[in-house]
Amino acid sequence: MINAMIFAAGLGTRLQHYTKNCPKALVKLNGKPLLEHCILRLKSFGVDRIVINVHHFADQIINYLQSESWGTDVVISDERDELLDTGGGLIKAAPLFIPDQPILIRNADIVTSVDLKKIIAEHLTSKNDATLMIKERKTSRYLVFDENLNLCAWKNINTGEVIELNACEGGRDFGFCGIHVVDYKMLQAFGPKRKFSIIQGYLEAGRMTQIKGWALQPQDDWFDVGTVEKLKQAEVYYSKST
Repeated sequence: MINAMIFAAGLGTRLQHYTKNCPKALVKLNGKPLLEHCILRLKSFGVDRIVINVHHFADQIINYLQSESWGTDVVISDERDELLDTGGGLIKAAPLFIPDQPILIRNADIVTSVDLKKIIAEHLTSKNDATLMIKERKTSRYLVFDENLNLCAWKNINTGEVIELNACEGGRDFGFCGIHVVDYKMLQAFGPKRKFSIIQGYLEAGRMTQIKGWALQPQDDWFDVGTVEKLKQAEVYYSKST
C-alpha cells in the first residue's frame, strides 16, 4: 500500500494576483485547479491514501475537497493554527498515514507527466530511506550527489553556504524537484514536531539514513508553477501537447 502527501499549505506569494483571494493549490492550470491535477495523478498511480495539509485559505481547500467525489481516501491535515513548513507538516500528518507504508510526497505547485510509479519502484527496490526526484537545472540551491546518486551535500550558491554529509569527490549538482518518497520509519528519524523544511530534515538525518536521488532526463517535462511566468509556460506547454 502507498500513502501520499500533497503540500498545499503555502502562502503562494510568488503567484501575485492569482493568490490574492485564492490558495495556491486552487490556482487553475488549463481550467483545472492544481490540486485536482495532483489528486487525479496520484489516484492513477494507485495511491491508497492522500493526506493534504492546509493553512492559507484553508476553508476554500476543505470545501473544494468535500464538494468532489475523488474515489480514493483523501484526508486533511489542518495547520491553520501554525504553518509548519514542509518537514513540520509531514511530522504533524504522521498519525494520518497508513502505518508502516511508504509515503509519496509532492508539492501542489509541481506539474509533470513523469510516471511516478518509477520513482516508487526505485525506492522500494533500492530499499532507500528516502528517494528524491532531482534534475540537472539552474537554481540557487543545489543538492550534491555522488556517482551512485547518494546525497552528500547541499549548497547555496548565492550565500556560499555549504552543508556536507559525506565526502564526495566529483559530486554532481542537481535541483530538487519537489517530489520524493520516504519510508515510514523516516518520520521518527526527522525528530519531534516543529517548524522545519524537509530538506533540512534530510540534511540532519542524512548521515544515519540512505537518501538517494532519482534523476529526470533532459527530455522529461517538469514545471515548478509557483511563479506567474512558470505557470504560463506550463499552460502553453500542456496546451500544445494535448
